[in-house]
Amino acid sequence: MTLQPTIAPVRPFLDWPVVTDPSAWDAAVALLGIPRSEPYPRDPQPNDQSRAPDAIRSHSSRFCYASGNWDFDTGTDPASVLPPKHLDLGNVAWSGVSYDDYAASVTERVRHLWRQRAQVMILGGDHGVTIPVLDALDAITEPVHVLQIDAHLDWREEVDGVRRGYSSPLRWASAQPAVAGMTQVGLRAIGSARRLEVEAARAYGSHLITAERFHTEGMDTVLATIPAGRAVYVTIDADGLDPADMPGVMAPTPGGLRFREVAPLLRAVARRNLVVGMDLVEVAPSFDPANGITCVTAGRLILNVVVASWAPEGAWRRAGVAR
Repeated sequence: MTLQPTIAPVRPFLDWPVVTDPSAWDAAVALLGIPRSEPYPRDPQPNDQSRAPDAIRSHSSRFCYASGNWDFDTGTDPASVLPPKHLDLGNVAWSGVSYDDYAASVTERVRHLWRQRAQVMILGGDHGVTIPVLDALDAITEPVHVLQIDAHLDWREEVDGVRRGYSSPLRWASAQPAVAGMTQVGLRAIGSARRLEVEAARAYGSHLITAERFHTEGMDTVLATIPAGRAVYVTIDADGLDPADMPGVMAPTPGGLRFREVAPLLRAVARRNLVVGMDLVEVAPSFDPANGITCVTAGRLILNVVVASWAPEGAWRRAGVAR
């Protein structure tokens, strides 16, 4: 497949170099925007979340004032630990083609990056954007554990005949040969899951950890479900966090995980496991307060993972693949 150039962002993520030509991609850390997913007939397209990749980027100076400045979350300055080749690859354009073609182009771009052994960060889009990324996991040469942070189970086989929408990414992950296990954290309240989906997730062997249980038992409960050293793909739905931290979502639900809980968990995973990729989805910019706190929190979560991954004690640094 010949991959067309992506669309340059309005502002680069953390002012990283922008490379929109896939033939020139050569990155140790790559950030890619995927605004679109397979739509449900009842939903508007493009939806509000399709604006999120550039909305998050636009707040870069607020979640990282300057990469040479000290970051008290990670205990270092990002500039001293990031590998030299960290790139913003722009956004995958929707050009009116069929969704099948769009999804295939997303998958091939991510597969290309993983074949280069890049750590891939994805900005969505709604949670359906995770599905074509999961299809690229066959480029990872080892089993992968999926860690989801989300209020919802996302295990629907289909909704209104659509199989790759935002209610289905974890069901889709369960069918991937590369996926060796799953942990789903932050579950609460009522979403699209029925008893059928809950029983299917449990039968698969997914570790279901409610927000209430996480609040009570802490992150060690999550870490115990992820084999040490196992490659990990992280998918974060913004509504997995409490609306006090990420209010700019379509389905705010009280009782969610707090940033002060999630950031240490992500850093711990990035130190003990090779986080091959991560997506952050479901930010709805129109619902974000004027100060952009949801976008700022999104950027902070990504930065915590990347910096912890490449710090001296991080799994990517220990793997010796920085370039």
